[in-house]
Amino acid sequence: MKEEWRVYAKSADFKAIGEKYKIDQVVARVIRNRDIVTPEQYEEYINGDLSSLHSPWLLKDMDRAADIVKNAVDAGKAIRIVGDYDIDGINSIYILYSGLNRLGADVDYVVPHRITDGYGINERLIDEAQEAGRQVIITCDNGIAAYSQIAHAKALGMTVVVTDHHGVPFDEKDGERTEILPPADAVVDPARADCTYPWKKICGAVVAMKLIQALFELYGRPADEIYDFLEFAAVATVGDVVDLQGENRTIVRLGLKKIKNSTNLGLNALIDLNKLDRAHISSYHVGFVIGPCLNASGRLESAMLAIKMLLSTEKGEAEHLAGELLALNEERKELTRQGVEKAFDMIENSSLKDDNVLVVYLPECHESIVGIIAGKIRERYNKPVIVFADGEGCLKGSGRSIESYNMFEKLTQCRELLAKFGGHPMAAGMSIEPDKLDELRRKLNENCGLTQEELTLKIWIDVPMPLEYISERVINDLSVLEPFGKGNEKPVFADRGLRVKNLSHMGKEGQFTRLTFAKQAHFQGADGKQFDAEVTMEAVMFSINDVLERAYSDGSRVNVLYYPSVNEYNGRKKLQIVVSSVMPIC
Repeated sequence: MKEEWRVYAKSADFKAIGEKYKIDQVVARVIRNRDIVTPEQYEEYINGDLSSLHSPWLLKDMDRAADIVKNAVDAGKAIRIVGDYDIDGINSIYILYSGLNRLGADVDYVVPHRITDGYGINERLIDEAQEAGRQVIITCDNGIAAYSQIAHAKALGMTVVVTDHHGVPFDEKDGERTEILPPADAVVDPARADCTYPWKKICGAVVAMKLIQALFELYGRPADEIYDFLEFAAVATVGDVVDLQGENRTIVRLGLKKIKNSTNLGLNALIDLNKLDRAHISSYHVGFVIGPCLNASGRLESAMLAIKMLLSTEKGEAEHLAGELLALNEERKELTRQGVEKAFDMIENSSLKDDNVLVVYLPECHESIVGIIAGKIRERYNKPVIVFADGEGCLKGSGRSIESYNMFEKLTQCRELLAKFGGHPMAAGMSIEPDKLDELRRKLNENCGLTQEELTLKIWIDVPMPLEYISERVINDLSVLEPFGKGNEKPVFADRGLRVKNLSHMGKEGQFTRLTFAKQAHFQGADGKQFDAEVTMEAVMFSINDVLERAYSDGSRVNVLYYPSVNEYNGRKKLQIVVSSVMPIC
C-alpha cells in the first residue's frame, strides 16, 4: 500500500486560542485541523455539555413518532421493538425498552438472528408479532430499507414507527434521485433528505435516545432523566464508527465519564472481566474491548445474550452472561485470524490483487465475521472491500470502504444483482445468489471510478513537532482532544532526520519494536547563547518495520510519524513516542 504524507496548513490565531483555553498552541493547531473554526465550535469542542445537544423535535417525523407511541402507551397497546444484532442495535434496544418501561408501556423486544434472519425486520418477525398480539412495532437501527416488509405489517393492520440512521434507498432517473421511504406511520431517520436535523451523523442508538427524550418531555419527566442512557448511546456511537464530531463528540465524551461510575450491572461485569481500569476507560477500550464482546453475541450466538446482560438486575446473572460474551469474543478472534490469513493468501495469489474494489469469497468462513475481515483487508490495501461467505441459500457479504468511495451508492447501482442490501457510504451488508458474484465483482470494478491517487493512503500530519518540543505538559494538554475516533482521529506528529540509536524486539513472539531515536537539535541557553546538543527519545512501534531495521544496521536516517506519551513504570515517568509510520530519507 502506497502512503503519501501531507501536512495540514490551516490557519488561526493559535496563540490567542491557547491562552483562552489554557492549552498549548500545538493542541490549538490540532483542533483547527478538525475543521473547528468559529468561537462557538471551539467552545463546543472543548467544553461541550448536555445543553449543547440538539432537541429531538428537530428530527423529521419525531412529532408524529412520539405522538403515536404515547397514544399507544396510554391506550395499553402492546409494543414490540425490532432491533439489530450489532453494538448499535443492542444499545438501541436497551434504550428503547428501558425508556418505555419507565413510562409503563406494555413492551417487549426481538432481535433478528444474523444467520437465519439476516439484517433487519422481516415478514416472519412481523407475523410473529401479530400472532403474539403486538399492535405496534418500533424498529431501531433498521427499517429504512424494509419497504415490502413494512407494507406487509400495514396490510395486517399494525402501526409501525421506524427509527434508523442508515441511508435511504432511492431511484435515480435523468440525474435526479427520488428517495423510497418505507410506508410506516412515522419514519425518523436523520439520513432523510428532507430532515434538517443539525447533526445528521448520529447512530441508531442516539436516534432511539432522542425518541425516548421526546416521550419523556411529553410525559413531563425531569429533563435530565434522559441522560441515564448517555453511556449506552456513547458505546453505540463509538462501536458503530460514526464521526466523533459535533453532537457525537459531546455524547461520547460525557458518556465515557458516566461509564466510570456506571450502575449497570452488566456493563460493570464486562469491564471487570476484561480487567479494565474504569477510571481511565477511553474510546479505545469501548471500540476494541467492550464493543467486540457485545458484538460477539450477535455474531456467534444471539444478540439477546448481550441485551439480557445489560438488563440484568442480579450481579451473579450479569457476571455469568458477561463471561459468556468474553468466551464468544475469544472464539471470534481466532476465527477472524484464520479468515484474514486465507483472504490475504487468496488476494496475493490471484487476479484479485489487481482489482480496485476487492470482492472476496471465503467459502468456509463464518458469515458473521466477514465484516471484520473486510476491515482488515481494507487496512492493508486501502481499497473498498466486500467479503462474502456461504449463507442460507445465498452468499452473505459485508463491505468496508474508503473515504473516496461511497459503497452504498455503488451497490445501489448494482441492486438488480443483489437479493438484499443496506448500509451507508463507509460500510454495507448484502446477500447475493452465488452465480451472480462474478458479475458483481466485474460491475463494481468497471464503475468504481477510482484513480491511483484516490487509492494512495493519505496520512495527514497535524504538526511537524520536533522531539525536543515534547514535554509532559504538552502531553497532558493533548487529553483535551479526546475522545478519539473516526472524524476526530488521534493526532499525527512528525519529526525528520532521526538516527536509530538502539533497537530491540519485544512481545511474546518478538513482534514489537523498542528503540531509541537520536538527533542534533538547536537550543538557546538562559544566557541567550545558541548551542547544539544531541536529543534522544525512547520509542515503541507495535510491529516490525524493515525501514527501521535497515536504518539501525546501516546508520541511515529516517522521517517518523508518532504520538507522544508518558511511560510510567515502578513509579517512574519517562517520555516516549509511539511510532505509527516511517519513511527512509532518500
